[in-house]
Amino acid sequence: MTQAALALDTQPFDTTSATDLCERVRSIAKAKLLPVVDAIDTGELYPAEIMRAFGAEGAFASHMPKDGVADLRPAIAAMSVLSEYCGATAFMAWCQDTLAWYVANSTNTALKAKLLDPVSSASMLGGTGLSNPMKTIFGIEKIKLKGRKVEGGYVVRGALPWVSNLGPDHMFGTIFEREDAPGERVMFIVDCGDPAVTLQPCPPFLAMDGTGTYAVHIRDLFVPDALVLADNAMPFVKKIRAGFILLQTGMGLGLIRDCIDIMTSLRGPLGHVNCFLDHQPEDFEQMLADCEREVMALAATPYDTSTAYWERVIKIRLRAGEASVAAAHAAMLHCGARGYLKSHRAQRRLREAYFVAIVTPATKQLKKMLADGAQ
Repeated sequence: MTQAALALDTQPFDTTSATDLCERVRSIAKAKLLPVVDAIDTGELYPAEIMRAFGAEGAFASHMPKDGVADLRPAIAAMSVLSEYCGATAFMAWCQDTLAWYVANSTNTALKAKLLDPVSSASMLGGTGLSNPMKTIFGIEKIKLKGRKVEGGYVVRGALPWVSNLGPDHMFGTIFEREDAPGERVMFIVDCGDPAVTLQPCPPFLAMDGTGTYAVHIRDLFVPDALVLADNAMPFVKKIRAGFILLQTGMGLGLIRDCIDIMTSLRGPLGHVNCFLDHQPEDFEQMLADCEREVMALAATPYDTSTAYWERVIKIRLRAGEASVAAAHAAMLHCGARGYLKSHRAQRRLREAYFVAIVTPATKQLKKMLADGAQ
């Protein structure tokens, strides 16, 4: 992340602190992540210990609110460094960041006392099960989890088809609808180690198979009050939704940066013919700078609930997904046949770029949200 991209006048920002965090993240990425990116991509490795190493350096804690104020810029910058090396690990970082974001913004003091430090330090790993609820909120799917109030908490049942950064000792946040109070929704934490929770491995993906992604089956799970993020989920979602979406942009920013590096590295051997391609590295450098500027401006004030701000959040998330695909496509064309080899990272970046464009909220959902008036 360049100093120019970070030094915004929207709000005081400790660029030195952010740069130090990114340098620590990059050091671990070079030493531990880079040698295993292909194993993560193919599903041979779920990098739990590497994730914990990033957490120990503060990679998932910089966006924790203090005195009611939160700044997502260092977290996005750190995630973009990870994405320069591995889109799958950047996605898992987003899962971890988002779980920490949920916990930090809950008013449930018992839950925060139990989970905030372990989750933000990654001694407890986990993710987010908001894909189906987010689609439900915007009229795309029906909600898949149902629950009812009982003494001391709730009982929940149902199944979620895709939840990532999970394992038997992990946790994730999601939403159920109350059967005993139709229309009311509760946001809560699922403990994957509970006997009422079953993790079913998903079929192989096009890319990023080592992300700990499972179908989650929940059979009469007792959720104690101490694991309830919000008894009234919708106001809570409105508070955390900008952070949920803006944090995703770190995946795209780093991927675009690496695609620019791929194209630039070919100037010597293939510049005489690549110069005839429609899109050159300089085009994407400007695109990246524009995206970074808008992301960082918005990330400084994630609690802004105005319609104008929310529309800008949706638009920059849409732009980040589309720019990721465009940059990865261009990198493949610049590489030519060498990029078509399984051993070349250009083809992996293209497959990862499609994920940035389809992970919830996907390109089509973002466009629907804008068409519906960005409510």
